[in-house]
Amino acid sequence: MKVDYVLGLDLGRIRDHSTLAIMERTRKPDNAGLAETWYTVRHLCRWPLKTSYTTVMAELAEVVKRPPLSWPVLVVDQTGVGQAVVDCLVQAQLSATVVPIMITSSSGKSRTDGNQWFVPKRELVFCLQGLLRSNRLQIAPLPERSALAHELMAFQVSVTKSGSETFAARSERDHDDLVLAVALATWWGERGFRRQIFKEVRHVI
Repeated sequence: MKVDYVLGLDLGRIRDHSTLAIMERTRKPDNAGLAETWYTVRHLCRWPLKTSYTTVMAELAEVVKRPPLSWPVLVVDQTGVGQAVVDCLVQAQLSATVVPIMITSSSGKSRTDGNQWFVPKRELVFCLQGLLRSNRLQIAPLPERSALAHELMAFQVSVTKSGSETFAARSERDHDDLVLAVALATWWGERGFRRQIFKEVRHVI
């Protein structure tokens, strides 16, 4: 059994909180002897509204140094905050590998452009839904557990008049920042796991 950690960071703006999710990823064999990944939400942080990015980065720098984290992957949503903020995060020299994500409204596949990923929101949501339905995602007894559960219940898929899908909280009073932080981490966790399996299969062949 192998255990590591993937972090998801949703950087908020005036109306949204900045949130962090620390996911414990466990790889273990299933009944058929094949490897599966399981996730546990080990830590959730929701900073107060209008918290400066400088404060978030300083606190984040301390978090990633703490055991059992050991140079984890930090998946960051830069959709609303822009490249400059993420550049500052990279330049802060955190003890983590920073992966910037631009969330798109397209229905295509995820793609990469240099050091940045472009990921359809539906892909993030469907990945999270799949883990929940297969019971491969658990939430530790955290203070923010009820808030995450509420966000999951309030999150919905809507279809516009033009036939496009939108994924967001049910109303403006509801938030989806914790859900997004968890979705970012699990999406990368599943992608990283698939890439690792491919490398191992190629090595065996």
